[in-house]
Amino acid sequence: MEMIQTAKRIQNVEEYYFSKKLAEVRSLDSPELRVINLGIGSPDLAPSENTIEALIVSAKNPANHGYQNYKGIPQLREAIAGFYKKVYYVSLNTETEILPLMGSKEGIMHVCMAFVNEGDEVLIPDPGYPTYASVAKLTGAKIVTYQMKEELGWGIDVAALKKRDLSNVKIMWVNFPHMPTGRIASKDELKELVDLARANNFLIVNDNPYSLILNESPMSILSIEGADEVALELNSLSKSHNMAGWRIGWVAGKKEYIEAVLRVKSNMDSGMFLGLQHAAVEALKNGDDWFQKQNMIYKKRQQAAGKILEELSCAFSKKQSGLFMWAKAPKEIADVEKWIDKILYGTNVFITPGFIFGEAGRRFIRISLCATEEKLNEALERIKKWKVSRATNNQELTTQ
Repeated sequence: MEMIQTAKRIQNVEEYYFSKKLAEVRSLDSPELRVINLGIGSPDLAPSENTIEALIVSAKNPANHGYQNYKGIPQLREAIAGFYKKVYYVSLNTETEILPLMGSKEGIMHVCMAFVNEGDEVLIPDPGYPTYASVAKLTGAKIVTYQMKEELGWGIDVAALKKRDLSNVKIMWVNFPHMPTGRIASKDELKELVDLARANNFLIVNDNPYSLILNESPMSILSIEGADEVALELNSLSKSHNMAGWRIGWVAGKKEYIEAVLRVKSNMDSGMFLGLQHAAVEALKNGDDWFQKQNMIYKKRQQAAGKILEELSCAFSKKQSGLFMWAKAPKEIADVEKWIDKILYGTNVFITPGFIFGEAGRRFIRISLCATEEKLNEALERIKKWKVSRATNNQELTTQ
């Protein structure tokens, strides 16, 4: 019997890199030499105590386990609005301009399904989060990349964008603070992008989960003049509040745009568990002192990661935000992906190769800060020993 054929929409969509690679990485784990995973950005720190307590209390209530409103409880939307007011100085209507999501990643699909027709162009950053391209393919969009320029400190060359034909663009994905490069956009840069969207009548969506991590000036694209007409913003508790596995996020913006996303979302799930919503309300109350403690930990980890990059002779900026360190491989490395695999199999330390983020990332690597200082320091020592071993073996080969 002939095998049932899969849909055409997935023919050009590959399984997510980490979905496959992490299985390979785990296979190398042994009691003698545990794998140190410096690849994925899954926070290893805990949410605040009041967040966990709120979940426990809510989960113990038998009345809280049923289906919930697709728009989330009013208290959650009010907490998100309060968060935006305090952190970004943005006022949001709690009834019409906020839609809670099960993590912001699902929002990428929901937004594309709500706005993109087959053949529409979608602008995605290179380097950038691979899901933007994957979802564009799944929805039948035409992918058009724009360069995050190394010579501009990983900024966007807006002047080059203005010279393009943007008449068929439906969505432009931006991501500031940027992953993987750690670039923080200025208000002027965001204003230029908003003006570009207004001039060419497309939707600009900022994916903004890293704004509170190693960043002294958190910013929302919704704070920019004119953004209310052309912009949406995705945000979440995954990175900033150490709640990646809880899957709590939201999309914010113009009433009509939120309603369009809701039309998709309401056909995809049956609302968020009430206990998670109650916990999210508490998480959004975390004070400045809580975030300062998180950032003190990440700063020390950033310094430890920097030592690994120096040991590998990589070039990098010490002024990066977010959960990662982005660095350029040394010139003598011909194939960065193969080099990363040699490090993995020689040390049981996994580092992300930059090619998965686009062509502009092929000469780069990324280290996650979601590992303790102790693990980062151990990774450094393993790499040092590996380098000595390789140098010794090469010497032996030349003398035989």
